[in-house]
Amino acid sequence: MKIPVTIYTEMTPNPATMKFVSNKHLLGTGDSVEFNSKAEAKGFSPLAEELFNLPFVQGVFIASNFITITKTDNLSWDFITMELREFIKEWIADGKDVLIAMPSKLPPVSNEKSDQPQKVYAPSEYDQAIKDLLKEYVEPAVANDGGAIDFRGYDNGVVTVLLKGSCAGCPSSTATLKGGIESLLKQHLPEVKEVVAENE
Repeated sequence: MKIPVTIYTEMTPNPATMKFVSNKHLLGTGDSVEFNSKAEAKGFSPLAEELFNLPFVQGVFIASNFITITKTDNLSWDFITMELREFIKEWIADGKDVLIAMPSKLPPVSNEKSDQPQKVYAPSEYDQAIKDLLKEYVEPAVANDGGAIDFRGYDNGVVTVLLKGSCAGCPSSTATLKGGIESLLKQHLPEVKEVVAENE
Protein backbone atom coordinates (compact mmCIF):
# COMPACT_ATOMS: atom_id res chain seq x y z
CA MET A 1 0.00 0.00 0.00
CA LYS A 2 1.36 3.37 -1.02
CA ILE A 3 1.52 6.31 1.38
CA PRO A 4 -0.09 9.47 -0.06
CA VAL A 5 2.78 11.94 -0.45
CA THR A 6 2.98 15.47 -1.80
CA ILE A 7 6.33 16.91 -2.84
CA TYR A 8 6.72 20.49 -3.99
CA THR A 9 9.86 22.34 -5.01
CA GLU A 10 11.23 25.68 -3.85
CA MET A 11 14.06 27.68 -5.31
CA THR A 12 16.79 28.60 -2.83
CA PRO A 13 19.13 31.62 -2.80
CA ASN A 14 21.82 29.22 -4.06
CA PRO A 15 21.30 28.65 -7.82
CA ALA A 16 22.99 25.22 -7.60
CA THR A 17 20.45 23.88 -5.09
CA MET A 18 16.74 23.10 -5.09
CA LYS A 19 14.58 22.31 -2.08
CA PHE A 20 12.12 19.39 -2.30
CA VAL A 21 9.54 19.75 0.47
CA SER A 22 7.46 16.79 1.66
CA ASN A 23 4.18 16.72 3.56
CA LYS A 24 5.65 13.79 5.53
CA HIS A 25 8.37 14.01 8.17
CA LEU A 26 11.64 12.52 6.95
CA LEU A 27 13.79 13.09 10.06
CA GLY A 28 13.16 14.13 13.65
CA THR A 29 12.63 17.86 14.15
CA GLY A 30 15.95 19.65 14.45
CA ASP A 31 17.88 16.76 12.87
CA SER A 32 19.68 17.16 9.57
CA VAL A 33 22.26 15.23 7.62
CA GLU A 34 24.41 16.08 4.61
CA PHE A 35 26.15 13.83 2.09
CA ASN A 36 28.56 15.01 -0.60
CA SER A 37 29.16 11.67 -2.29
CA LYS A 38 27.66 8.20 -2.69
CA ALA A 39 30.46 6.83 -0.49
CA GLU A 40 29.46 9.19 2.36
CA ALA A 41 25.81 8.11 2.08
CA LYS A 42 26.59 4.36 2.01
CA GLY A 43 25.20 2.60 5.08
CA PHE A 44 23.39 5.76 6.27
CA SER A 45 20.86 6.86 3.66
CA PRO A 46 19.56 4.48 0.97
CA LEU A 47 17.70 7.44 -0.58
CA ALA A 48 20.82 9.61 -0.85
CA GLU A 49 22.76 6.63 -2.21
CA GLU A 50 20.19 6.19 -5.00
CA LEU A 51 20.12 9.93 -5.73
CA PHE A 52 23.91 9.90 -6.24
CA ASN A 53 23.38 7.34 -9.04
CA LEU A 54 21.89 10.23 -11.05
CA PRO A 55 24.84 11.83 -12.89
CA PHE A 56 23.80 15.41 -12.07
CA VAL A 57 23.47 15.03 -8.26
CA GLN A 58 26.42 16.54 -6.39
CA GLY A 59 25.07 16.83 -2.85
CA VAL A 60 22.10 15.68 -0.75
CA PHE A 61 20.98 17.43 2.43
CA ILE A 62 18.06 15.94 4.40
CA ALA A 63 16.18 17.78 7.16
CA SER A 64 12.88 17.24 9.01
CA ASN A 65 10.53 17.66 6.03
CA PHE A 66 12.71 18.56 3.06
CA ILE A 67 15.61 17.41 0.92
CA THR A 68 17.94 19.94 -0.67
CA ILE A 69 19.76 18.69 -3.74
CA THR A 70 22.90 20.30 -5.15
CA LYS A 71 23.30 19.72 -8.88
CA THR A 72 26.25 19.86 -11.26
CA ASP A 73 26.62 22.98 -13.42
CA ASN A 74 26.12 21.22 -16.77
CA LEU A 75 22.31 20.89 -16.55
CA SER A 76 19.53 23.38 -15.92
CA TRP A 77 16.92 22.70 -13.21
CA ASP A 78 14.28 22.84 -15.97
CA PHE A 79 15.46 19.45 -17.25
CA ILE A 80 15.76 17.58 -13.95
CA THR A 81 13.31 19.03 -11.39
CA MET A 82 10.34 16.84 -12.42
CA GLU A 83 12.46 13.69 -12.51
CA LEU A 84 13.86 14.37 -9.02
CA ARG A 85 10.45 15.28 -7.62
CA GLU A 86 8.85 12.09 -8.93
CA PHE A 87 11.79 9.97 -7.75
CA ILE A 88 11.62 11.36 -4.18
CA LYS A 89 7.81 11.12 -4.13
CA GLU A 90 7.83 7.46 -5.24
CA TRP A 91 10.59 6.59 -2.75
CA ILE A 92 8.61 8.00 0.20
CA ALA A 93 5.26 6.67 -1.09
CA ASP A 94 6.74 3.15 -1.27
CA GLY A 95 7.77 3.45 2.39
CA LYS A 96 11.47 2.99 1.61
CA ASP A 97 14.10 4.12 4.13
CA VAL A 98 15.26 7.71 3.91
CA LEU A 99 17.85 7.30 6.67
CA ILE A 100 18.85 4.08 8.45
CA ALA A 101 21.59 5.54 10.66
CA MET A 102 22.70 9.03 11.60
CA PRO A 103 26.38 9.65 10.78
CA SER A 104 28.42 10.82 13.76
CA LYS A 105 28.28 14.57 14.36
CA LEU A 106 32.05 14.89 13.91
CA PRO A 107 32.90 16.14 10.44
CA PRO A 108 35.26 13.89 8.47
CA VAL A 109 38.90 14.63 9.20
CA SER A 110 39.89 14.89 5.55
CA ASN A 111 38.10 16.96 2.95
CA GLU A 112 39.07 18.07 -0.56
CA LYS A 113 40.55 21.36 0.61
CA SER A 114 42.95 20.12 3.27
CA ASP A 115 44.08 17.09 5.19
CA GLN A 116 44.37 18.98 8.45
CA PRO A 117 42.23 17.70 11.30
CA GLN A 118 39.22 19.83 12.24
CA LYS A 119 39.81 22.41 14.94
CA VAL A 120 38.52 21.39 18.35
CA TYR A 121 36.96 24.22 20.36
CA ALA A 122 37.17 24.48 24.13
CA PRO A 123 33.76 25.04 25.74
CA SER A 124 33.12 28.69 26.58
CA GLU A 125 30.69 30.52 28.84
CA TYR A 126 28.98 31.97 25.73
CA ASP A 127 28.28 28.66 23.93
CA GLN A 128 24.73 28.17 25.24
CA ALA A 129 23.71 31.80 24.64
CA ILE A 130 25.02 31.61 21.06
CA LYS A 131 23.26 28.27 20.44
CA ASP A 132 19.98 29.66 21.79
CA LEU A 133 20.18 32.76 19.56
CA LEU A 134 20.99 30.66 16.49
CA LYS A 135 18.15 28.25 17.27
CA GLU A 136 15.56 30.99 17.78
CA TYR A 137 16.48 33.50 15.08
CA VAL A 138 18.73 31.89 12.49
CA GLU A 139 17.79 28.21 12.10
CA PRO A 140 14.17 28.81 10.93
CA ALA A 141 15.30 31.26 8.22
CA VAL A 142 18.16 29.05 7.09
CA ALA A 143 15.85 26.00 6.95
CA ASN A 144 13.45 28.09 4.88
CA ASP A 145 16.24 28.50 2.34
CA GLY A 146 16.94 24.75 2.27
CA GLY A 147 19.96 24.69 4.56
CA ALA A 148 21.15 24.41 8.12
CA ILE A 149 23.71 25.97 10.41
CA ASP A 150 25.70 24.24 13.14
CA PHE A 151 27.53 26.05 15.91
CA ARG A 152 31.13 24.81 16.01
CA GLY A 153 32.71 26.99 18.69
CA TYR A 154 33.56 30.34 20.23
CA ASP A 155 37.18 31.42 20.53
CA ASN A 156 38.46 34.85 21.45
CA GLY A 157 35.48 36.81 20.07
CA VAL A 158 35.13 34.68 16.92
CA VAL A 159 32.09 32.43 16.46
CA THR A 160 32.64 29.58 13.99
CA VAL A 161 29.65 27.94 12.31
CA LEU A 162 29.25 25.18 9.75
CA LEU A 163 26.92 25.87 6.82
CA LYS A 164 25.05 22.91 5.32
CA GLY A 165 22.62 22.23 2.50
CA SER A 166 21.93 25.15 0.19
CA CYS A 167 23.89 27.49 2.48
CA ALA A 168 27.22 25.80 1.78
CA GLY A 169 28.76 27.48 -1.23
CA CYS A 170 25.80 29.81 -1.73
CA PRO A 171 26.79 33.17 -3.26
CA SER A 172 24.65 35.02 -0.70
CA SER A 173 25.84 33.01 2.33
CA THR A 174 28.63 35.50 3.07
CA ALA A 175 26.10 38.33 3.16
CA THR A 176 23.83 36.26 5.42
CA LEU A 177 26.74 35.40 7.67
CA LYS A 178 28.11 38.93 7.99
CA GLY A 179 24.95 41.01 7.59
CA GLY A 180 22.51 38.79 9.43
CA ILE A 181 24.07 36.35 11.85
CA GLU A 182 27.08 38.43 12.87
CA SER A 183 25.03 41.57 13.58
CA LEU A 184 22.40 39.54 15.49
CA LEU A 185 25.01 37.93 17.76
CA LYS A 186 26.91 41.21 18.29
CA GLN A 187 23.65 42.91 19.25
CA HIS A 188 22.91 40.32 21.96
CA LEU A 189 26.48 39.44 22.96
CA PRO A 190 28.99 42.31 22.83
CA GLU A 191 31.76 39.71 23.31
CA VAL A 192 31.20 38.48 19.74
CA LYS A 193 33.47 40.28 17.29
CA GLU A 194 33.11 38.15 14.18
CA VAL A 195 31.28 35.14 12.71
CA VAL A 196 33.10 32.85 10.27
CA ALA A 197 32.07 29.70 8.39
CA GLU A 198 34.28 26.68 8.87
CA ASN A 199 33.60 25.35 5.39
CA GLU A 200 34.01 28.58 3.41
